[in-house]
Amino acid sequence: MDDCGQWIDTERGFLRLGIPITLAVLPDVRYTATIARDAAAAGDGVMLHLPMQPISDLNPGPGKITTTMSDAQIARRVDADLAQLPEARGVNNHEGSKATSDPRVMRAVMRTLARHGNLFFIDSRTIATTVAAKTAREFGVPSSSRDVFLDDRATVAAVEAQLRLAAAIARKRGSAIAIGHPRPSTLAAVRAMIPILQRQGIRFVLVATLVS
Repeated sequence: MDDCGQWIDTERGFLRLGIPITLAVLPDVRYTATIARDAAAAGDGVMLHLPMQPISDLNPGPGKITTTMSDAQIARRVDADLAQLPEARGVNNHEGSKATSDPRVMRAVMRTLARHGNLFFIDSRTIATTVAAKTAREFGVPSSSRDVFLDDRATVAAVEAQLRLAAAIARKRGSAIAIGHPRPSTLAAVRAMIPILQRQGIRFVLVATLVS
């Protein structure tokens, strides 16, 4: 679940679902530290949801990586964001359609992650031209990429349909990574679909188990 650290009641609802789940937590928001501790205490996954510059003029938020930053500035920013989340075992991009398409920027990010030695990277694939996962592999950072966005349409029915799509991909390929957001409709849909998908043989796992 992306964008965590802002709507703590809904985020805690995901932690109570009884399945392994990974929360991608933004830096410098109200509940950054709190929800990361809660997720780790529940045995669930924690990632840094690293804000990155999009093609649009949208501000991705505090702690962001931009294409105008030097390599040294990018390294310092990534280090500072990670320092807020000692529970994080990985990173994925928040927004970032412009930054993840920039090879130099991604090299600076992945060089920093590689220096930490024990972090993975999930490419949220906010644009088809992303080079994030490819660059991660070049630097020896375990990585994978998002297969399905769950809640571009924030209704229970739409999220349930996307969960079925993720399950179909998992049956075909062996696994699938689905990204959603801490919205009540997403929580309701996931809660409703868990027993249905489990009866179909779908197993829920932490995203850390799906990187290579």
